[in-house]
Amino acid sequence: MLKGINKLLTGDLLKILCDMGHGDELVIADANFPAETCAQRLVRLPGIDAATVAEAVMSVFPLDTYTEEPAIVMALTESDVQKGMPRPVIWDAFENAVGPVAELERFAFYERAKKAYCVIQTGEERQYGNLILVKGVVL
Repeated sequence: MLKGINKLLTGDLLKILCDMGHGDELVIADANFPAETCAQRLVRLPGIDAATVAEAVMSVFPLDTYTEEPAIVMALTESDVQKGMPRPVIWDAFENAVGPVAELERFAFYERAKKAYCVIQTGEERQYGNLILVKGVVL
């Protein structure tokens, strides 16, 4: 045990977060995300919602201040927009944890996730519970 470290941040996950460099990307994914096929490194936190994981990660993770969009969610598909789906409530929870989020089209999100340093697959069941974070520097 370590003092002051969120208990969701396991030793393996802390090592990954520490080993990431400036500009490396981390995906916090929902339970339906194709993490096994996308991830270079995969950490599973089943039963934990994505916003809680984002809060834990942000307790030790600096966001990039040199990019316009250091936090990105998967945008609603056109068909969901046409059905009148409202803005996903999980996005508000993400914004509470990380600040403003940008949107990225679904398949572009998947392609970007394939290049990410790590994917954390959560037990999140709310739709569109996927987030990319760009690591910054500790000053």
